[in-house]
Amino acid sequence: MRRTRSIEGRGPLYRLYSSRLRHQIDSSRVPHHVAMVIDGNRRWARQLGYETAAHGHRAGAAKMIEFLGWCDELGIKVVSLYLLSNDNLRKRDERELADLIEIIADLAAELAECGDWRVQHVGRADLLPESLAAALRDAEERTRDHGGLHVNLAVGYGGRHEIVDAVRRIIAAHGERGGTLEELAENLTPEAIGEHLYTGGQPDPDLVIRTSGEQRLSDFLVWQSAHSEFYFVEALGPDLREVDFLRAIRDYATRERRFGG
Repeated sequence: MRRTRSIEGRGPLYRLYSSRLRHQIDSSRVPHHVAMVIDGNRRWARQLGYETAAHGHRAGAAKMIEFLGWCDELGIKVVSLYLLSNDNLRKRDERELADLIEIIADLAAELAECGDWRVQHVGRADLLPESLAAALRDAEERTRDHGGLHVNLAVGYGGRHEIVDAVRRIIAAHGERGGTLEELAENLTPEAIGEHLYTGGQPDPDLVIRTSGEQRLSDFLVWQSAHSEFYFVEALGPDLREVDFLRAIRDYATRERRFGG
């Protein structure tokens, strides 16, 4: 699904600059997989004088739909959104967490209506309230056969827990086959672990973007991002503009990726 660019409300100089950036991007060097850590929603709400963080989270969710449209338009094939971590489930205020659960469920339902986009939940469904787990399952099922932009929703997600779960799956499968510990040790490779991650079968992210000026991964795709490029945006999540995104893609396209070299 190709979405029209949402720049109608911007001035002529913004539209001119946006068009110039788009023409500066080499389409052959656009990343295949982009991961996004949307950060700063609570600060955004606080700065605007809202009584609760829910206003910021709703604005951030709306921005993520816009962001996905930008990615789709550039030909990016996979986008992973970090929406709710395992730490968030344990540490967030009860009221804020209840609002977040509702907002993410609504976001999943809306994404399932976005043409041919495919939605996949990555994370621990058993840690989530049933209402949210059900919303994510429904979005997955409704979009299972879609062939457009692949959208990973990281909800109830932790990178280190993902690696532990992958190793557990490998051990369980090996045990079912009646293999020995020696055989397991010989066959435990980075490739084997990668195949058993929540994102198994997908390419690793080429580019990880984070908003609000924070420069950390926060346990997001820690295995998959070993060779990713990183780009940090000062704007708070809901304030992210298309030109910020286009600058990130332009910057990525000029980098020489060494993959650990």
